[in-house]
Amino acid sequence: MVSKLPSVIRHVRSWSNIPFITVPLSRAHGKSFAHRSELKHAKRIVVKLGSAVVTRGDECGLALGRLASIVEQVSVLQNQGREMMLVTSGAVAFGKQRLRHEILLSQSVRQALHSGQNQLKEMAIPVLEARACAAAGQSGLMALYEAMFTQYSICAAQILVTNLDFHDEQKRRNLNGTLHELLRMNIVPIVNTNDAVVPPAEPNSDLQGVNVISVKDNDSLAARLAVEMKTDLLIVLSDVEGLFDSPPGSDDAKLIDIFYPGDQQSVTFGTKSRVGMGGMEAKVKAALWALQGGTSVVIANGTHPKVSGHVITDIVEGKKVGTFFSEVKPAGPTVEQQGEMARSGGRMLATLEPEQRAEIIHHLADLLTDQRDEILLANKKDLEEAEGRLAAPLLKRLSLSTSKLNSLAIGLRQIAASSQDSVGRVLRRTRIAKNLELEQVTVPIGVLLVIFESRPDCLPQVAALAIASGNGLLLKGGKEAAHSNRILHLLTQEALSIHGVKEAVQLVNTREEVEDLCRLDKMIDLIIPRGSSQLVRDIQKAAKGIPVMGHSEGICHMYVDSEASVDKVTRLVRDSKCEYPAACNALETLLIHRDLLRTPLFDQIIDMLRVEQVKIHAGPKFASYLTFSPSEVKSLRTEYGDLELCIEVVDNVQDAIDHIHKYGSSHTDVIVTENENTAEFFLQHVDSACVFWNTSTRFSDGYRFGLGAEVGISTSRIHARGPVGLEGLLTTKWLLRGKDHVVSDFSEHGSLKYLHENLPVPQRNTN
Repeated sequence: MVSKLPSVIRHVRSWSNIPFITVPLSRAHGKSFAHRSELKHAKRIVVKLGSAVVTRGDECGLALGRLASIVEQVSVLQNQGREMMLVTSGAVAFGKQRLRHEILLSQSVRQALHSGQNQLKEMAIPVLEARACAAAGQSGLMALYEAMFTQYSICAAQILVTNLDFHDEQKRRNLNGTLHELLRMNIVPIVNTNDAVVPPAEPNSDLQGVNVISVKDNDSLAARLAVEMKTDLLIVLSDVEGLFDSPPGSDDAKLIDIFYPGDQQSVTFGTKSRVGMGGMEAKVKAALWALQGGTSVVIANGTHPKVSGHVITDIVEGKKVGTFFSEVKPAGPTVEQQGEMARSGGRMLATLEPEQRAEIIHHLADLLTDQRDEILLANKKDLEEAEGRLAAPLLKRLSLSTSKLNSLAIGLRQIAASSQDSVGRVLRRTRIAKNLELEQVTVPIGVLLVIFESRPDCLPQVAALAIASGNGLLLKGGKEAAHSNRILHLLTQEALSIHGVKEAVQLVNTREEVEDLCRLDKMIDLIIPRGSSQLVRDIQKAAKGIPVMGHSEGICHMYVDSEASVDKVTRLVRDSKCEYPAACNALETLLIHRDLLRTPLFDQIIDMLRVEQVKIHAGPKFASYLTFSPSEVKSLRTEYGDLELCIEVVDNVQDAIDHIHKYGSSHTDVIVTENENTAEFFLQHVDSACVFWNTSTRFSDGYRFGLGAEVGISTSRIHARGPVGLEGLLTTKWLLRGKDHVVSDFSEHGSLKYLHENLPVPQRNTN
């Protein structure tokens, strides 16, 4: 078995889009996994395929595409070194297809002989007995599995069981020994009830005792097999997403992410599947029985075309798929409950008076300075735990100081001042007709999910902006800042409590993966990532139906024009590149006018970069001017995030603009020149969120723009762009006030006419 594995692995890599991974699989059996994230350590796995998964929609024949996808996923996991077993339905459906064909064929021959005519009358097909269908379909079903698994160099073996195989101790030991031997030989056992001979199931006999099972129900069979074989994980695939708190399809039905023993009272079960013997109640009963026996269970949808191709591997990777059964109930609320609390708390927050929201923010600013010692102590713990694990730029982001806290407090007070006239501000008033007036007013977006790395100072900034704009907030910080985030969140809730809206801001402390949070489209209205460009890209890719506000990369340029001031250039380049190289607004590419090469100005720039220990990469044109040049850059679209810089030569301002549009990320771009006309041309023609003249790129920041703080910098072109402060967290709604107006009154023969008069808008409070 071991000698074959490397070649098999190479084969897997070539046909599967799921990367081969090596995971520590060994663990002591006897206790189920407490969290989804631990499922990646499962070594022995049973996958139960329900009738609705295996069977076509017409219940006659198999869903070959789904079946092939399931076999592929099982093969991937088997070739990772796991021990896979299948419990499958489908023999009856496969046999029904064959027998229907045989009956139609025989009837057509008889009719042709008796009537002597080629035209056939309508033929009635008799009701087919399930045991006969199973007998006719079992061999074909197994042959199909054999053919599919052979494509991935995996051997499969069939095992048919009946009640006696579990009632009789000797037969049970024989079954156990056979399965273990097959697993030892790297063979996938495919287990099914021997439906050709089994009697009908006895009512209420499922799983009444250790050795009692009605194998007519494959849910119970899978649970019994999983416990008997001491498996780590049982995956039950059906035609619903998982377990709902009420029948799926009903208006208020909610998918239960994690189900705990004793929660049955909170669930209302619906009808059984269109095919198969067991409904969801039978599945839950079997799952809880397996869980008690030490096997983790996930019930998920194996029929949805968009997810069935990776549902099994997603579950094993710990992704939030289906319903996970766990014996360990967390102390705090689930993220779904936190989302609901943020929604209701945010709506209450939005109804407060502007002065009340400002008062909350002022109180939070005071707490940041009053509780300075406790905050810095918590931050010290984070720094000590991160020492040696985080790179220097990330450690700098993680660190808090008295000056940082003071700056935070000042920024929060700026936000409080600007919040006085944010929510409910009238943007437009129109008289539609007499006594019919329309207003467009600002309102919160809803619930924001802000995901941030390393920087705990982000938490009070974002919280203050959410409070000022009346939005509910879910915060997901990096584990490296856990102690700092915890105390800052507690202080935020303390400030919110003064007006009874404590739950509006929630800190996600559960083991939720970022990708799973991005799927909560019914709870979250906007995702804002704050961190590395890789984090932003990952979230933009993972978001399912939720808008993401962020920038993909911060490839910022500075163009040094031929008429640039010698006194300004070096100072601006140093600040842009060296003041904080890890920031998204740090300089990454320096564009030099060709006339400046081999001039004292150019020499000063190079000397300064060497003193600051900045590694220089040469663009293609710059490299062509030099005999001994720095290493030529691999890509002109690189965000270094460190003391590295690309230098490229351009012919003129238009050449610089073309370069920025081709290689930039529309974040922040700067021109250094004393020629006002050239500067204005650059400012008007560069299509970026922030375009500056004779300043550092580092001014691209909400606090420096006077916004108090920012939730992030957006390079998108819809809604908000550049540093996103309070205004960027608002949307609008329309308010129409009338007196018994109906549209028919404005028809061609109606009594009223549209006026569409613009009315004066109340002035903003700018104090």
